[in-house]
Amino acid sequence: MANDMLGGLGALGGLGDLLGGVTKLMPQDDPNIKMFNAQKEVSDLQKQAEEVYAEIGRKVYEADGAAAYPALADKLKLIQANLASAQEQAGAVQAEVDAANARAEEEKAAQAAAVAGRTCPSCGTVNAEGIKFCNECGTKLGESAKVYCPSCGAEAAAGTRFCGSCGANLGG
Repeated sequence: MANDMLGGLGALGGLGDLLGGVTKLMPQDDPNIKMFNAQKEVSDLQKQAEEVYAEIGRKVYEADGAAAYPALADKLKLIQANLASAQEQAGAVQAEVDAANARAEEEKAAQAAAVAGRTCPSCGTVNAEGIKFCNECGTKLGESAKVYCPSCGAEAAAGTRFCGSCGANLGG
């Protein structure tokens, strides 16, 4: 049972590679690990052989042309047409994904703008929607509240507690 599970997982490519890395941490004399390693080696060699056969087939097809293998040439043309169609469909789906992502970004920006309109420019409190004055400090919302130092008259950034020019307490 364990051998069947390990062998089946080894045939899954990336998962087999991951398990192959994990098996290096396990006792190498374990029969299940030995079986997994042997099955992975067989799978890797089969994959290499298939790649060589594919390369040979391409070279023979290029050398002999479609006339020597008409049934296979027709099958290849059908596969190529289906591939082009699938690529076109994948492109359309990617465009849908991109559009959905753009809409999500727009919604996120709109939400941020809505929160920004409810955020007090003086104390930074996020107020409930529809409120015109900050629940925390009473500053009018929706306007850029400029803060001026009562001592020297210098403009200070919203939420600043002390004047950057003279150090006076701004009451924030």
